[in-house]
Amino acid sequence: MPFLAILRRYSLLVLLFGLGLSVVLFSTPPGNYTHLIAGRVSSSAAPYPQKNLSAQKLRITSQKSSNGDLSSASGRSLTQNVVKTILDNGMTVLTKEVHTAPVVSVQVWYKVGSRNEAVGVNGIAHQLEHMLFKGTTSRPIQFGRLFSALGSDANAFTSYDQTAYFATVEREKLLSLLVLEADRMQNSRIDAASLASEKRVVISELQGYENSPDYRLNRAVMRAAFPDRAYGLPVGGTKADVQKFTVEQVRDYYRKYYSPNNATLVIVGDFQTEPTLKVVKEIFGNIKGLGPSADREKELGEKPQSKIKNQKSPTANIILREPGSAALFEVVYPLPSIAHSDVPALDVMDFILTEGRNSRLYQVLVESGIASEVSADASSLLDGGWYDVSATAAPGQELTKLEQVFEEAIAKLRDRGITQEELHRAKAKLSASAILQNRDIVSQGMQLGYDHTTAGDYRYSDRYLAGVEKVTAADVQRVARTYLNKVNRTIGFFEPTQESGQTSPAGKASAQTTEKFNLGPPVDPAEVSAYLPQVDGEAKNLDADRPSAAIAPPPLLPEKVRLSNGLVVLLMPDKSTPTVTLSGFVRAGTEFDRPEVAGVANLTAANLMNGTATKDAHTLSKVLEDIGASLDFEVSREGVIIDGNSLSADLPALIETLADVLQNASFPLDQLELIRQQNLTALREELDTPQNVAEQTFQQAVYPKDHPFHVFPTPESLKRVTRKDVVAFKQKHYRPDTTVLTLVGDFEPSQARSLIETSFRKWKAKGKPPTLDFPPVPSPPKLVQLNPILPGKAQSITYLGYNGIDRQDRRYYAATVLNQILGGDTLSSRLGNEIRDRQGLTYGIYSYFQAGINAGLFLIQMQTAPEDSQRAIASTVELLRQLHVKGVREDEVAAAKQAIASRYPISLINPDDLAQTILMNEVYGLDTAELRQFTDKIQAVTLADVRGAASDLLYPDNLVVVTAGPPVSASR
Repeated sequence: MPFLAILRRYSLLVLLFGLGLSVVLFSTPPGNYTHLIAGRVSSSAAPYPQKNLSAQKLRITSQKSSNGDLSSASGRSLTQNVVKTILDNGMTVLTKEVHTAPVVSVQVWYKVGSRNEAVGVNGIAHQLEHMLFKGTTSRPIQFGRLFSALGSDANAFTSYDQTAYFATVEREKLLSLLVLEADRMQNSRIDAASLASEKRVVISELQGYENSPDYRLNRAVMRAAFPDRAYGLPVGGTKADVQKFTVEQVRDYYRKYYSPNNATLVIVGDFQTEPTLKVVKEIFGNIKGLGPSADREKELGEKPQSKIKNQKSPTANIILREPGSAALFEVVYPLPSIAHSDVPALDVMDFILTEGRNSRLYQVLVESGIASEVSADASSLLDGGWYDVSATAAPGQELTKLEQVFEEAIAKLRDRGITQEELHRAKAKLSASAILQNRDIVSQGMQLGYDHTTAGDYRYSDRYLAGVEKVTAADVQRVARTYLNKVNRTIGFFEPTQESGQTSPAGKASAQTTEKFNLGPPVDPAEVSAYLPQVDGEAKNLDADRPSAAIAPPPLLPEKVRLSNGLVVLLMPDKSTPTVTLSGFVRAGTEFDRPEVAGVANLTAANLMNGTATKDAHTLSKVLEDIGASLDFEVSREGVIIDGNSLSADLPALIETLADVLQNASFPLDQLELIRQQNLTALREELDTPQNVAEQTFQQAVYPKDHPFHVFPTPESLKRVTRKDVVAFKQKHYRPDTTVLTLVGDFEPSQARSLIETSFRKWKAKGKPPTLDFPPVPSPPKLVQLNPILPGKAQSITYLGYNGIDRQDRRYYAATVLNQILGGDTLSSRLGNEIRDRQGLTYGIYSYFQAGINAGLFLIQMQTAPEDSQRAIASTVELLRQLHVKGVREDEVAAAKQAIASRYPISLINPDDLAQTILMNEVYGLDTAELRQFTDKIQAVTLADVRGAASDLLYPDNLVVVTAGPPVSASR
């Protein structure tokens, strides 16, 4: 199936087991009360997935126009203007000009993944992905530093069928990016020292996944479902195999699979095709191919399978009894490969079963209170696939009961089929998100690369969507009967053996660890510059004969409208795609939670879509689901974030639904109780997750008990919240004069203004908005360490920091530059260079200032093996001291400013990110011109400013340090 479904379904920008160079976004589980809305000074990563981590979930989730026809909504196919070129050495090049912004996305896809592995070498493709950032024979330098110097938003991932490297740069740096990719295609440096260091990093990554019971269950179920297939192996590998990799093995994989005739180069963005292809041929054309790629397939003994072979007897259920917080259920059914004609019908079937509030499994499992959540995906890959359904049992519910109800729902689908209403809704959601998920050049490139490497045709998504339109109710029933049978399925249960949240007391230490380590030298910008390809004349070479209209003007500024009731609306028209992105903010965050009813803010937001004065929950959902639109509310510390998307023709339905729930939410008691139980389950899981425990412990150690940021929900406080509390919270805090809405997309501003004014005219505020007292936050007199112990975990999570600055602080821009030097990028920053790259102690280490409406945290976050935590902490503290005392160099400041300024326009190419940036600028009290002036303010930062920030804002001797995870002895 097409690729982009994973980006929406799992909210991942970067796929599993990717090398975290910049932003990695993972979905926020329900009830995540610890997140702060803040203007982070740096990119941040969250390398700790929540669910289904051993399997890359591939699915396109689509939406479509009201009339149900993709072509009429988009006016073109997904592959319009794509040019395919095959070089003499066999390398495929896919180019697509998109002149909406002066940036270009470059992606190199290799047809090698965990499918090309076996027990004993499981994870070697993933290990090789990491090694391709370690430098080449001609550029013996960490490639992450080169990408950062280009201002590139770069990353990589390994999957079942492919490994991909991708970066986005300003268009004049396209040639440099191509030269670097060609260099590491043929000259990557794989030596004993680099491999030993990076193996530790990979093991750190894998141990992070081991913290998740969902991951462990999924790994066991997949291994049982596919005992003789590489698809049954975890994509990232196993610690036992990774430890045994030799230089010769990794080099052999590199020589075998990293060849131009096994690669696809994808270029999407603001360039001219003819001169670019000429340069591509010059750069890549001389790289020698290694023989037909079919030979490599033969060596593997893999043969494409279009039919599912029934097992001789049902597989016994997998039962894991391990420490954990919630009971889990998972079932896997084998499916055919992506080339099979049943794939569109299988995806329609999946959406009917699990997508949205009106889906069948949500109704019988979640709405009934048997499960707190249910999810699924139909993965169709090069050599087969599977249908994976997972659910978390609600407290007090037996997994056997969950399995019984699940099987009854599947039997009903097989025996009775589906309704025409269900068919229409599923096809609507599947079809048109092909538009909504292809709004930016990175996503468009991802779709092309995935389709070509897995389906063998970059036009696959067009055929797939045409196939979805032809699916009938009979087709859905037929594929359910064919594939969802008991003979082929594999079922797994996770039965927790301890109550969640039973962590050992957090011990305190009055002084820092006594270990002493010699830090390596800071990254030298001069060394980085020496290895960068020359960029002189690039724009002239690749922009030859560029029409003047193709050159993007400076970014427009949003139109700001304040309605008579105080509601602020920011409008940014963009007709590049027939879609609209809605972002909003209501000052009704968890900072307003009182300790005795902590959790009321989250319960209020989570129940907004559960009914209004005129519509019940299912009617509200159907209004949006039938047109493929979405509307979500997520609570943070400082507010409620509103996130909505639709096709432009359906903007009225989106706005009217938002207005209805914000003004008329009715909070039916049965739905409130259902959400409460889901939040209790989520809280149990959070208290069994090192990242969440570390974050909460850290925040409560930094902020005094009378500070709004100190309060977190407990099971007791959640149970105390009444419907009266929720209604009162809604009436008090959901006000038009504390709400901001942003629209980005294809609309006429005058019509959008009229629509919003009409929809919200009855929403009135009474009195003044509620306020809070924020008491002073004292710094600890000396370093304080807290170490909550979580049994059964494999990886430790560490937070270091203290209270920081707010977004209006005059030092914010200097702090932004300082943070870029310190820990803004895990491979090019001082922290990344020392802790990750040189010492190999962590998969990811980042620093950032959570600068929000009020002062937020300054923190450093990292994951380590438990036995490495103290060493990593000591090195980090010493590095902070070095920066605090000695400051930074002028060339570091110049490099950091250039990286930030170059990345900023790249960050705005995605409509969701653009809308969020406009929104938060307003929330933080900034002028609308900040959208255009941000880079100028960064460039105006001086060396003295950054040194002053390092002196003022870095306190190496007054840190709060929290490490949550297993005891050190448990990891040995």
